[in-house]
Amino acid sequence: MTDIFLTCAVTGNHTTRDQNPALPASPNEIAESSLAAAEAGAAAVHIHVRDPATAQPSMCVDHYAAVVEQIRRHDPLLVINLTTGPGGRFQPSEHDPLVPGPRTNFLVPERRVEHIAALRPDIATLDLNTMTFGGEVVINTPGNIRRMAQVMRANGVRPEIELFDSGDIVLLHDLIADGTIDRAPLCSLVLGIKYGFPPTIETLLFARSLLPADAVWTGFGTGRMAFPLLAQAALAGGNIRIGLEDAVFLTRGVLAPSNAAMVSKARRMVEDLGATLATSVQMRERLVLAPTNG
Repeated sequence: MTDIFLTCAVTGNHTTRDQNPALPASPNEIAESSLAAAEAGAAAVHIHVRDPATAQPSMCVDHYAAVVEQIRRHDPLLVINLTTGPGGRFQPSEHDPLVPGPRTNFLVPERRVEHIAALRPDIATLDLNTMTFGGEVVINTPGNIRRMAQVMRANGVRPEIELFDSGDIVLLHDLIADGTIDRAPLCSLVLGIKYGFPPTIETLLFARSLLPADAVWTGFGTGRMAFPLLAQAALAGGNIRIGLEDAVFLTRGVLAPSNAAMVSKARRMVEDLGATLATSVQMRERLVLAPTNG
């Protein structure tokens, strides 16, 4: 339980400023929040972008480019992890389930990873879940996953496999067997999304037991379980994640003033458990990432 790497999930798709006014939304705010999180102890930052005018989720490559450029200019060793989750949501219309509803953003796989090909981050998430998510369905078919993984491999980007339920881990094993995903995968166990893994200690240990033996994994919870499961993931031999994507409170009734404050609390918790946080350089060495991937 030493050299645990911490990823800060800076903004996400679902957290709003009504929930926490400190949520960064513009490319400059997201970049500055990422750099502050790194100073507090994060080895990596997981990034979604927003429309700076509306603070609504965006897939604009230019917004991603602005964030990545600013981070690389000020901290070129910070590990950059970009999402590819947007573009997989389908909302059936009430009058005809074959007609997309207004919240649908279902895209061909190559559109979901065009920012990955353009910017070549160190890591890109690759979701394996097909599940009910709010009032919509997230759809990640094996064929679409393979097409997205191919773009990542062609651009030297390491996938981080996002696992929301036990069936996703079965699919992971199949993707390793057919060569889509390299052995010793980088994985995240996502606990607390309704209809997915429940956010409990028992679930975390069960999910860990299903992973390939050589997997490098992070475990994290959402909402009020974010910090309790952070401690459990560290104790169970995993890496950790925290940030305003996953939770909005620093402690009961106290809104987190920043991502950096959440990282600082996580660092204290890990050190109190007798472990240490890995630096970005150590994380790069462990995952065999290039010094920079630009």
